[in-house]
Amino acid sequence: MARPKPAPTRTPRKPEPPPPPPTWDERLINNLTPYRLELAGGALFMAAALLFLALLSLPDEGCPGVPICAFRQTFGWGIYPLLLSVMAAGLHLALRKVGRPYHIRSSQVIGFELILLTLLPLSFIITQSTLPTAYRGQGGGLLGWALSAPLLDFFGPVLTGIFYLCLLIWSVCLLTQVSWTDVLQALNNLSNRLWRLSQELSPPAHPHIVTTRPKPADTAVPPPQVNLRPVVIEEASSQMDTETAVPFHRSKRLPLITLLEESHLSPLSDEEIEEKKHVIEETLAHFGLPAKVIQVQRGPAITQFGVEPGYVEKPGPDGEIKQHKVRIGQIAALQKDLALALAAQRLRIQAPVPGQGVVGIEVPNAEISMVRLRSIVESEVFQALKTPLAVAMGRDVSGAPIAIDLAKMPHLLVAGTTGSGKSVCMNALIACLVFNNTPEELHLIMIDPKKVELIRFNGLPHLIGKVEVEADRAVGVLRWLTAEMDRRYELFAQVNARNLNGYNRKAGRQPERPKLPHIAVFIDELADLMHTYPGDVERTLCRLAQMARATGIHLVVATQRPSTDVITGLIKANFPARLSFAVASSIDSRVILDTVGAEQLLGKGDMLFLAPDAAGPVRVQGVFMSDNEVEAIVNHWRQNLPADYKPMAAPWESLIAKYALLDETDSLLEQAIELAQKYDTLSSSFLQRRLRIGYPRAARIMEHLYEMGLVEDPKEGGKTRKTTVSEEDDPLQDIISNQGN
Repeated sequence: MARPKPAPTRTPRKPEPPPPPPTWDERLINNLTPYRLELAGGALFMAAALLFLALLSLPDEGCPGVPICAFRQTFGWGIYPLLLSVMAAGLHLALRKVGRPYHIRSSQVIGFELILLTLLPLSFIITQSTLPTAYRGQGGGLLGWALSAPLLDFFGPVLTGIFYLCLLIWSVCLLTQVSWTDVLQALNNLSNRLWRLSQELSPPAHPHIVTTRPKPADTAVPPPQVNLRPVVIEEASSQMDTETAVPFHRSKRLPLITLLEESHLSPLSDEEIEEKKHVIEETLAHFGLPAKVIQVQRGPAITQFGVEPGYVEKPGPDGEIKQHKVRIGQIAALQKDLALALAAQRLRIQAPVPGQGVVGIEVPNAEISMVRLRSIVESEVFQALKTPLAVAMGRDVSGAPIAIDLAKMPHLLVAGTTGSGKSVCMNALIACLVFNNTPEELHLIMIDPKKVELIRFNGLPHLIGKVEVEADRAVGVLRWLTAEMDRRYELFAQVNARNLNGYNRKAGRQPERPKLPHIAVFIDELADLMHTYPGDVERTLCRLAQMARATGIHLVVATQRPSTDVITGLIKANFPARLSFAVASSIDSRVILDTVGAEQLLGKGDMLFLAPDAAGPVRVQGVFMSDNEVEAIVNHWRQNLPADYKPMAAPWESLIAKYALLDETDSLLEQAIELAQKYDTLSSSFLQRRLRIGYPRAARIMEHLYEMGLVEDPKEGGKTRKTTVSEEDDPLQDIISNQGN
């Protein structure tokens, strides 16, 4: 039997010698390699600077035989701005790792080069240079001659100059990032300014002024001294007709102002005003109340006649006849008589007009003029707000535009009967916000139990989720809003900020912290929610109204039945800004406005607006938004979405599922789960004591915990069970996830 061959012995390999240490030049190269672009930028800057200084030292009449003079012969005077731009590019590369407050786009670089290439041939054409002068670096140099000479021979100087002038305008637009739309809008604003200036310089038209004198009394007692006051008919209608667009800067992403329709007003004529003024004075005099109409304000829906009470003669305690001023309560008591004399369907008396010494008698116009959003957005009042949450309300009795800042309200309560204009007002408020805000600045949440008014806004990039139309889901949305409010307050505390604007300013200096947008919440019908879930809705609404202002969350709540069971005392106290359209009775008017008057409104957008800082409500003709305008604004945002756009998902889905699970089992199940996370053992009697419930309910909750796998099987006797969940677990979320899968 052969013996096995012995295994060959292997000689151990000698370890490779370590590489020699790098030399000083290799170390220098390795250390400078990460900064090669910065070094190249510095070299480029130095070379361009030296060449610039060398060209400045050369004589102007030419420098034959000097190679560096070829740069000036080629580019002419353009070599100097070209070298300055090369120096800027080198400095930009040298400091590329330093935080820069500017951002240069490639289109801006192209625009600058086009400006240079356009000005060279233009200077050659303007100076009427020739080829010999171009050799000396004049008139744009040889490059200016090469770009202009062929076109001059073919088209002539006029067409060539127009061509290069248009190219120059286009290159300037590229450099300044201005589009053709911005140029056309600027030209339109300039023409409006010139037209307004011409109107101011032109002689004014004759004012409608009628001087009135009081008749002397028949008795020997001289009448009191009365100042002569003219009847001033304020031309509010002409003011509205002559309003022009106020120039203001709008982001290119926002819809164009031309998507909105213009206003067409038809106020009362001078003859109608004189006739109604005469009727008012005669009616008051018939009831023994002398008064004079000294002021007339013509608005889009009503005309307000300012009546100054006169004097009546009454015997005093000593039997002497004295002059007594007519009390304004006597004039207000004749409301129905004045409505009968003027043949007005509804008439409202404001006694007195705040800030003025007159009693306002508001008479409806024969035809209500529509107030469009465009006229309010272009007004100086709207532009003076300078806030992203500015909304257009309408025009007051004098025709002046009314605009408010939703952030200062900070919440708005709207009421009005069916057909009074409440839903149109909601659409106008939403359209105004999305017309002036990008999706990054503003988020919207809409709740529409009627399912017909707000669903047209589905698809807006501003909208979180979709328009909620179910009452049970609406409660989940309000609960999520309270959680979002608490989360924002925690973020504010981390950066020591008091409100949303302060947090966003500080977050701008910290890239890891994203900015927070404003959130506007619109609820179209509060009565339906209050009847279905009165406790939850009132509690969450009041908490949001009390605390959500600083976090940038603002509520706009509307209802068509302003009764005390819908607008409770807590809700009313936390909504200082209120808006009332026509209501059924004076009781409803007192509920929403704390005063009468809303029952006398005309409908169709006629409303009373009570600001938080106002002494009383102001009558306003609301903005009317047509369906075409709303669709145009919504389609603009739908058609200009980025390629990677994904609609915002509803973040309250898990919260709605969580509360739905609790409603199906027991409302105290969540508290029982918290006890199971906190304690190692549970029993029915323990739940009975901690939750303050009866034993049967505690036993049912214990069975639910067992079905969820949070406690073990009952031992003999069925008293104590060991828990199987920790404080870090979220059993409800796990169950919801499993149901979704």
